[in-house]
Amino acid sequence: MTGSRYAAKPWLARLSDAQRARITPADSLVHALRRAAAETPERDFLAYFDGRLTYRETDELSDSVAGHLAARGLERGDRVAVLLQNSPHFVLAVLGAWKAGAVVVPVNPMYKSGEVAHVLRDGEVAALICSDRAWETYLRDTAAESPVRIVLTGCELDFQSRDDARVLSFERLPQADDADDLAAVARAGHKAPDGRDAGPADIALISYTSGTSGTPKGATNTHGNIMYNAERQRTGLGLPESPVYFALAPLFHITGMVAQFAACLNSAGRLVLAYRFEAGVVLEAFAEHAPHYTVGPSTAFMALAAHPDVSREHFASFVNISSGGAPLPPALVEKFRAGFGPYIRNGYGLTECTAPCASVPPGLEAPVDPVSWTLAVGVPGPETVVRIVDDQGQEVPFGEQGEILVRGPQVVPGYWRRPEATAETFPDGELRTGDIGFMDAEGWLYVVDRKKDMINASGFKVWPREVEDVLYTHPAVREAAVVGVPDGYRGETVKAYISLRPGAETDPDALAAYCRERLAAYKYPRQVEILPDLPKTASGKILRRELRSHANDG
Repeated sequence: MTGSRYAAKPWLARLSDAQRARITPADSLVHALRRAAAETPERDFLAYFDGRLTYRETDELSDSVAGHLAARGLERGDRVAVLLQNSPHFVLAVLGAWKAGAVVVPVNPMYKSGEVAHVLRDGEVAALICSDRAWETYLRDTAAESPVRIVLTGCELDFQSRDDARVLSFERLPQADDADDLAAVARAGHKAPDGRDAGPADIALISYTSGTSGTPKGATNTHGNIMYNAERQRTGLGLPESPVYFALAPLFHITGMVAQFAACLNSAGRLVLAYRFEAGVVLEAFAEHAPHYTVGPSTAFMALAAHPDVSREHFASFVNISSGGAPLPPALVEKFRAGFGPYIRNGYGLTECTAPCASVPPGLEAPVDPVSWTLAVGVPGPETVVRIVDDQGQEVPFGEQGEILVRGPQVVPGYWRRPEATAETFPDGELRTGDIGFMDAEGWLYVVDRKKDMINASGFKVWPREVEDVLYTHPAVREAAVVGVPDGYRGETVKAYISLRPGAETDPDALAAYCRERLAAYKYPRQVEILPDLPKTASGKILRRELRSHANDG
């Protein structure tokens, strides 16, 4: 860093005194919860439709979950997979696991059995906490082939009585003989085990991400990583005391986990949950709870803006709205502001830097690059250094494109039990993001492309090889290549190019349906095109670049 043009941190001039001030985060979210429970025990922490849980109740219920897990043999450092939507169950499961001294492995509920199986095996997961429906439909068989030995299930009809059929359109199942009921365990009054409090350097999460290569691997987010960003959110967003957060992003995603759950708990605020995104349900929750802050992908704001019942009043309470996880078109920002009032603030982060590493400060608006018309994603924080380098690792001048590198307190120490991948992605502790961008002389960061072939569909990362591997299991497929193509709603969508085996017959719809049965909803190809042959190099490597160009020309 000696002599680095970025070491001067030109972005500091964009930050307020409060944002530049030194911070001292709590050791962990468990410590933040105990502090809030002691200072404001009867303040509501969780709002779930018509249900409420105070800080005292959340502390006691999560204590009981921790005590149960410890009594079942969960040891300090064991991994607990949590596969749940945005409900109190998720919060109690995560806090209970941390109080038991465990490491949480958040899992996307849209994952299919093969995807979950990889996480359970690779993470050597000892306990699984999931919905009763997921356990009965596919997770029981998946867990049987894994190290899982403790199972808790929950029904998301618990902790509320409204039963909104738009999102809670399922019935309670009989309690399984081979799993314990999460709500019953939480209400049983168990005591959390002593001596298992985590420190800042301890791993809090193993967050599985494809990152900059095709094999899903677990980023080891520490408690210190989480608390740094949670404290920066508390001091930097300009929200009122005891703010109301609405969980628009899923909590299993690093954005929802840190910028909603962690930031709200660290601020002793109220976290409003609505199970999953449904535009009408979200708008009614805005009207009911008057939230001050939310963060979500641009596609969510597009859906809210298109709802027939939406009005300016739905957004009147917001002090700050952020977008992250997917490209934010400048036209959407202006259309949203003209129609509903708030200015959506862009942001940039990765799982490997525990969500945000750059954002648009309150009181400022992100500039738009006049050449590429790219909207800036924000500026880094005071302890963060973002550099732009060329293919040789040399810093490029302000305004020139290169790979984005990040160093700071939010960057994870590495990947779970992947020393080679850690050394490649985090040389000397600095994160090589694999994203292409540039920084202007005032410190505004712009993200313009990805160095690798990662597809970003509505904020979810899709690695082409994972989809191709599924396609290659189809008996009619000879060759397969998957690329990302522009999509007006999702930002980018998945397209598959196929060549068929001699004499084989199938059609694009059948191939898409085949993938849909085997992959999470955001991964399967929305577009499939069958070609006689796929373009290749002289050595036989399929040229995704040419296929992407072909798709764009089309």
